[in-house]
Amino acid sequence: MTVTEVQPGHPGHPEAAAPERRARRAGRLAVAMWAAGIAAAFVTGWWLRRAGLETEDALPPLHGKARLLTWPLLPAAGVAALAVAVLPPLARRLPWWAALAAAWAAAGLWAVALAVTDGGPAALTRPLEAPTEYAAGLGALQPDPLEWLRTFSDRLYAYTTHVRGHPPLPMLVLWALERIGFGGTGWAAAFIIAAGSSAVAAIAVTVRHTAGERAARRALPFLALAPLALWVATSMDAFFLAVGAWGTALVAAGARRGARLGGVPAAAVGGIALGALPYLSYGLLPLAAVPLAVLALSRPRPRVLAALACGLVVVPALFTAGGFWWFDGVAATRDTYLVSRGSAQRSYAYFAFADLGVLGLLTGPAVAHALPSALAALWRGARARARVPGLPVALLAGAALLGTLALDASGVTKGEVERIWVPYAAWVVVAAALHRPPARRWLAAQAVTALAVQALVLSHW
Repeated sequence: MTVTEVQPGHPGHPEAAAPERRARRAGRLAVAMWAAGIAAAFVTGWWLRRAGLETEDALPPLHGKARLLTWPLLPAAGVAALAVAVLPPLARRLPWWAALAAAWAAAGLWAVALAVTDGGPAALTRPLEAPTEYAAGLGALQPDPLEWLRTFSDRLYAYTTHVRGHPPLPMLVLWALERIGFGGTGWAAAFIIAAGSSAVAAIAVTVRHTAGERAARRALPFLALAPLALWVATSMDAFFLAVGAWGTALVAAGARRGARLGGVPAAAVGGIALGALPYLSYGLLPLAAVPLAVLALSRPRPRVLAALACGLVVVPALFTAGGFWWFDGVAATRDTYLVSRGSAQRSYAYFAFADLGVLGLLTGPAVAHALPSALAALWRGARARARVPGLPVALLAGAALLGTLALDASGVTKGEVERIWVPYAAWVVVAAALHRPPARRWLAAQAVTALAVQALVLSHW
């Protein structure tokens, strides 16, 4: 019998298998650290609350309450099982546009299936009906929204909690929905969920333009079944996610070589969307790291950059002309925050690390397992000063993670980050594209994480 020698460089050669084994070991270690970090955040929070040092939240670092949910989770578990079975082959085999549509639909269904376990369809609108929410303050815009905008910073103390904590654009969006005939929290919830779940398609489009279609198809199931879906239905931050994701996707589409009309229209519209982000939430400025990563990967033509720059100034110019000066809004929000008895009194040291544990809940164990591979790709790319396999995916996820870390270190986000992290976490989930398809075990682990959180935590959002 003739024995065929396996040549070096072949996948079956021991030297070729060694890096893969090291990657698996690093991934397992990362998952262990992920679990330990989340456990440490909750154990420390429990101890602080027992000592009377952290009393605002019943279940720090989450803004929610502990509970045990059982049989109402069965329909959501069924949706998860079906998604784990069918999403990987659909993402691989469907035409590109159909794969995007399927992932968008799956993401929306997953978010709704999780939310309705808290009491049926009413659970979709309940988070928007709290007296601290935006809807409770819509009456202040009547009869003159322009006057409301001009005096927004001066009268901030008189508004509801969420209005005080944000720039005026979210309220104007809800007011516009009402004006065109879609008033009420039911329409608002439908709009937010549809927009938030559409970010799955937008992020995949960005990955396709920067890392290739194969990576984008690998990312789709993980984006659709991410644990962050717990706060897509229903939190206004899901809409913020959509605006940032579609703005970045348009920039990526405009920056690619061979784009229609040289990519100028797409870049301009993308710039308008990205320029709106600081007027939706003051905490979205660090998210600019993601479109900057797209530009670094795409290296667009000067005219595309010029169109993007023009788009970026549109929303700031309109708000400034309308009488709202962004820096005055920041100062007014900071003042109302400091005099409050709530989140301003929370421990910076505790939440600086515990909020990262919450980020881990939103992104899931599959992302934790992929992060060592992403870091390795970034390291190889930096050493080679060239694009290496996995680098574009790693750069997108790393940019989002860098933005999250910057916001966390600022101390602006002390608690309640399960919704604040949503626009960032979805981009970190892109790292899961480094798993070899179909990766059903890791996809199932994502779903189990979301189901476990929903079973054990009653969230206000």
